[in-house]
Amino acid sequence: MKNIVLLGVVLLGILVASNSLFVVKETERAVMLQFGEIVNNDIAPGLHFKLPIVNTVRKFDARIITEDSPRRTYLTLEQKALEVDSYAKWRIIDVGQFYVSTQGLVANAGRLLAERINDGLRDQIGSRNLQEVVAGERDQLMIDLTAELNQTTAVDIGIEVIDVRVKRIDLPDDVRSSVYERMSTERNREAQELRSRGDELAIGIRADADRQATIFLAEAYREAEETRGEGDATATGIYAEAYTKNPEFYAFSRSINSYKEAFRNKGDVLLLDPGSDYFRYLKQGVSSGE
Repeated sequence: MKNIVLLGVVLLGILVASNSLFVVKETERAVMLQFGEIVNNDIAPGLHFKLPIVNTVRKFDARIITEDSPRRTYLTLEQKALEVDSYAKWRIIDVGQFYVSTQGLVANAGRLLAERINDGLRDQIGSRNLQEVVAGERDQLMIDLTAELNQTTAVDIGIEVIDVRVKRIDLPDDVRSSVYERMSTERNREAQELRSRGDELAIGIRADADRQATIFLAEAYREAEETRGEGDATATGIYAEAYTKNPEFYAFSRSINSYKEAFRNKGDVLLLDPGSDYFRYLKQGVSSGE
């Protein structure tokens, strides 16, 4: 009988211990309730004690959670409709407030956050034009929206929004063609501006090259004329010196060169006075031959 009682006491002790001790993991956040009222709103990770039946422990995932928002339509500053898919990453930072605001249900937290993201996207997109939303200020839009959400979500829901991102932006069919045409027109205008700048630079480069070429040719011509003048002066000096040394030979040499030039083509006809001094050396040569 004593053994049975002892066994019952042991089993009762084990049952009480199992209902009195609990473990909170590093990846969890927990609150302790006493008859439905929070008595510990942030239990640290580790082994803890509670009163069976009196205390209840609710545990929640403390890791980052991804919340996908449904596709919604928003209007830009110029009243262009955009269909936007977005998602957010968040985590619990105030587990007590999270339990009070959402009744401890992650689905409720996601629903509340999705509504705030919807309102925030409507405001952010509505203050920007289509170009800014799609490309120009898309990253800044997400940064502003994240900061705006974090001003209230920690206090109201007990969560921190890590990041909000747009997965996809689509244009309704009725405005897609007009937007594409406008974007094509803008790209063509930018291309034309770039071509005009290029043509302007090319004209300047060609004009500078032509100017430099003209300067180089003029300088080369001047140097060539100076060199030619110096050569002519040197040749004239040599001729003059040779002439002073033997005037008769110089006259004879010039006459012979003149005869060669005059009688180079047999078809040429010259009308000269036979007694002209031009044939002086020819006459002397004939007289010498006789």
